[in-house]
Amino acid sequence: MEPERLFVVLLVVAVVVLLARTLAARGGVPDAIWLVVLGMAAGFVPALPAVEISPDLVLLGFLPPLIYHAAFFTSPREARADAVPIFAMAFGLTAVTTLAVAGTAYALLPSVGWAAAIAFGAAVAPTDAVAATSVLKRLGAPRRMVTILEGESLINDGVALTVFGLAVEAMTGGFSPGHGVLRAVQVVVGGVVYGLLVAVVARRVRRRVSDPMSQVIVSLIIPYAAYVPAENLGASGVLATVVTGFHLGTRGEGVLQPASRVAGQLFWRILIFLLESALFVLLGLEIREVLRDLGAYTWGTVLLTALAVTGVTVGVRLLWQWGHGPLLVLLPGGRHLRGLGFRERTVMGLAGMRGAITLAIALSLPRDAGPGRDVLVLLAALVVLATLVGQAPPLPPLLRRLGLLEAGDRRVAAMSAREDMVRAALARLDAMADAAEVDERTAEAFRQMMELRLERLRYFKDEENAEGEPPGGRRVRAALAEAERAKLKELYGKGRIDGDTYQAIGRELDLAGPVSLVRPLT
Repeated sequence: MEPERLFVVLLVVAVVVLLARTLAARGGVPDAIWLVVLGMAAGFVPALPAVEISPDLVLLGFLPPLIYHAAFFTSPREARADAVPIFAMAFGLTAVTTLAVAGTAYALLPSVGWAAAIAFGAAVAPTDAVAATSVLKRLGAPRRMVTILEGESLINDGVALTVFGLAVEAMTGGFSPGHGVLRAVQVVVGGVVYGLLVAVVARRVRRRVSDPMSQVIVSLIIPYAAYVPAENLGASGVLATVVTGFHLGTRGEGVLQPASRVAGQLFWRILIFLLESALFVLLGLEIREVLRDLGAYTWGTVLLTALAVTGVTVGVRLLWQWGHGPLLVLLPGGRHLRGLGFRERTVMGLAGMRGAITLAIALSLPRDAGPGRDVLVLLAALVVLATLVGQAPPLPPLLRRLGLLEAGDRRVAAMSAREDMVRAALARLDAMADAAEVDERTAEAFRQMMELRLERLRYFKDEENAEGEPPGGRRVRAALAEAERAKLKELYGKGRIDGDTYQAIGRELDLAGPVSLVRPLT
């Protein structure tokens, strides 16, 4: 792509991201919905250049960090407790959805062929839990539901991409059921083994890196070190990345060391958001070219197929949620499902939106996949748009109507945990003072600080302050923060502190929040 066109595309991505963030903040609608709508709308601006996305760019540039980030922040203890529903949905529901969508696409667009139809089904099958869980977490839905949705979304990415890879191989010919079974074993076993190897090596490397900037760079290299070699070895790069991220997240003492964790997490949040945003915008720019030439397909056929595929996608998921519960109870570990009633399964059924992963898989369809390749990409985009716009907005009123909100209980539990942590710190301080490891004056200063934190936590746990903010608290915090920063600026202006000190204290204020002694730890 020429530099001028690349600059315009990057500018469009930046504008769409800013607009999406602004609209999401004002309307309470998840960012992903606005990114889909605005990204596709941007594709119809006549002045923008045409974009042709390389499938290799999507697979190598976007997928590794997206999958690694999702795997790393999976809750291991909760995921193990709900392994039965997670694996049932990640494997069983993904397989059923792939076949149902493939059959629907082939019935309405027979010219695409079975191999391309199955590849399309694999692209549509995995869910993207970001839009759903962002709504559920903000409203205070049961944590168990969020964990199951996140675990399902993580594993079904690997399942879908494994099926997708086999279907793409079938497009080139020379594919047989026996060969498919052997390739599946090679892909799965090879991906898992290589992922564990990368995780072990990464843990040893990270322990020898102390510089915060170098730690962030290493964390960015890891997903590509897991994905690219695994693909070249004939294994699943997705499974290797998932295993690496999950292992490091559960046993690697965090993605970064504490000294650089705040900066690193901010870097990863921005990176993931930009990657997902860029996918939506780039797809919108490419769709414009697809719409100009639908080939042998009419608009009526495309829209009918999109409606049918969307209906099958949503319907299969709901039927699975409503019907599989009684059967899973009979499986080993199935007794843990007794807390998932009809209300919870209904919400999880409607929370199966499609998003960035579906777009990434669809865009990676080979350009020689046949005459229906561009139409299948368009259909995947329409399914993403329909599920995000149609399923995410009804979730808040549905959760309230079904009585599945427990934000207050979670906040009280968090405050209690923080109380226990402060008490543990006070006990440790007393032990150090008794052992003469610290002088009494220093111990008393820290004791007063910790007791002040304890009193503040008790205040915010009070029922009258269950929202975590005293009356007028936000206004007071803003005023105090303004006073602190104004004084800091005055001291620098009078020459009482130098520029380095000014920047260092400013960073402390940024990290601590508006006023560290007043604001609750959330």
